[in-house]
Amino acid sequence: MTLVAIILATLAAGIGSVWVAAALLRVGLGGRGRVGPQHLLSLAAGALLATAFTLILPEAFEGSVDAHDLFVTLLLGLVFFFLLDKAELWHHGHEHSAAERHIHGHGAHGHHHEQHHGHHHHGHGGWSLLTGDSVHCFGDGVLIASAFIADMRLGAMAALSVLAHEVPHHIGDLVVLRHSSHHRSAAVLKVSLAGAVTALGGLVGYYLVGLWDGALPYFLTIAASSFIYVALADLIPQLQKRLTAAQTLVQIAWLAAGILAVTVVGALAHHGH
Repeated sequence: MTLVAIILATLAAGIGSVWVAAALLRVGLGGRGRVGPQHLLSLAAGALLATAFTLILPEAFEGSVDAHDLFVTLLLGLVFFFLLDKAELWHHGHEHSAAERHIHGHGAHGHHHEQHHGHHHHGHGGWSLLTGDSVHCFGDGVLIASAFIADMRLGAMAALSVLAHEVPHHIGDLVVLRHSSHHRSAAVLKVSLAGAVTALGGLVGYYLVGLWDGALPYFLTIAASSFIYVALADLIPQLQKRLTAAQTLVQIAWLAAGILAVTVVGALAHHGH
């Protein structure tokens, strides 16, 4: 039952986030009264931070592992994901920027940058981008599996948080790949295949945690470090823009909505449990 839930949840997070991103691009983003990339980034950042600090870490610290060891694991996890970023295995930043230019970038300057990114990725066929996505999705799958093994409700919340932060990420992917292939369906298919690697990560995570008895608190802490790193090093810096007071309030409201949603659902799940 747990394995089936892991497979379904990882497929929903990995592939479902691509389809949501494609749907949002189809209906258009950023218009008056519509949800824009900044809103999605704010919501995802709040959901990731709340999931890490109010759900995953408390679950990890409930075990018999020494708190000092888990804090060291958290620190090493943050450093590890920083090094992955440096190795350019994750392609969050410039892809979000591509999405922003696609939606907001008008004029010769914005067009020049879009052309530059399109030709740059055309030379690689977009495969370097998809390779980075696949590695990232595989890691997400392992972390989701760890959360499911600890508690089904925790796994569901982790999967939803992953889906939330992958939607703006995949919007950037689709924009970049459409510039290189000019076929919307081909771009969606390629990114969906990369997203499907999340399920492979879920399978590996399920068997890894089963093999290493007592390692679950460490896996959960690494999952939390991943969520914290993505939120603080990737998403929130993209929100640090000079905005009007009204735009800032909207941004904060979406961030708070992400935190509140995870907190409320987590509290209800804990109460029901």
